Order: sequence, then C-alpha cells, then structure tokens
Amino acid sequence: MRTIDEHATATAIITLMRGVVYREKEEHVWAALERYRSAVSDHFAEIGIDVIIDALEGYAYLSTKKELDGEEPLPRLIRRRTLTYHASLLAVLLRKRLAEFEAGGSEGRLVLTKEAMVDLLTVFAQDSTNQARIVDGATRAIVQLRDMGFIQELRSQTDAWEVKRVLKAYVDAETMGDFAALLKTYADDSAMKEAK
Repeated sequence: MRTIDEHATATAIITLMRGVVYREKEEHVWAALERYRSAVSDHFAEIGIDVIIDALEGYAYLSTKKELDGEEPLPRLIRRRTLTYHASLLAVLLRKRLAEFEAGGSEGRLVLTKEAMVDLLTVFAQDSTNQARIVDGATRAIVQLRDMGFIQELRSQTDAWEVKRVLKAYVDAETMGDFAALLKTYADDSAMKEAK
C-alpha cells in the first residue's frame, strides 16, 4: 500500500509530465512539489530531466538537461513544439508586454483582450489590407499559445486572457534582444518606404 508521501510525490510527478504546474491553479500539487521537491527532482534526474520551480512566480515545469561537453545528447522526452510565425511573434510581443507591465510596477496579472492581441500582430502583418486574414492568423496563434499554457482565458470575464509568467522562461533575454534588432530593422525599412 502506498503511503501519503509516495502518493503526493507520484501525483506531483504525473502532473508535471502533463505540463506546467501553477501554484494558484493546483495548490495541492504545488504543496507536494515544495514538500517533496528532492524526491521529485531525483526521479526526473535519473532520466536526464530537470525540474524547474520558480517559487517567486508560482510555476514549475520540466526541461531536458543540457548535455555536458563531449557527451552525446540524450533523446528528447519532452517534445519541442514548433510554433507558427504568428504564434512565435505573438509570444515575443506578449513577453515584451509582460516585461513592460512588470517594469511599470503593476501588481497582479497582465490581462489582454483578443482584440488587443490582434492589434499587436497587425503592426507586423505582411498584408495589412486583409483584416480577415490578420484576425484568422492571430486567432490560430492565440489557440496555439493557449494550448502551450502561455495564456489562459479568464472564465470570470468575457474575452479576457491572462498572460502567464511562465512565458518568461520560454522567451528569454537573448530572444528579446534578437527581437529588438528585428524591430529596429523593420522600423528603418518602414521609414525608408515612407521617405520615397
């Protein structure tokens, strides 16, 4: 018969294997992660997986260990998902918005409407005259980011989406720097077209 500790540890392990664990959403799993962190980490360490727990932001997820010099990389247990162009762009734009939100000293959660997310993407639309195409691409991007756990529709409000802080772990500072360079290039190109 399984003990309470073993059951709580197994529950935490299984829940992590399903995706990101949020403190506010799965309090009993979060409590088990805090209490049995070393047992959970040891379980995954044996198969080359790190347990990333951000207690400050309130989320935890699994990540494949980086290979050491000279070692052959382990097969991936956690599938990489390929994002569409619109989903990648939206993820970076939302990460930028989240950084601005936090830098402004705002408390609580960053919540945006679908329309606001479509507006973010409209600036970068290649065919900005076809609004239906822009909305369709944005809708697919929103669904993809929702499925990955980066955004969540709020049940208490109509058309309100919370940007989850775990996005910061996936869109890092290097990506943000690359994106800033891309924005500058885009702005320079636009300025040259307007000058002609």
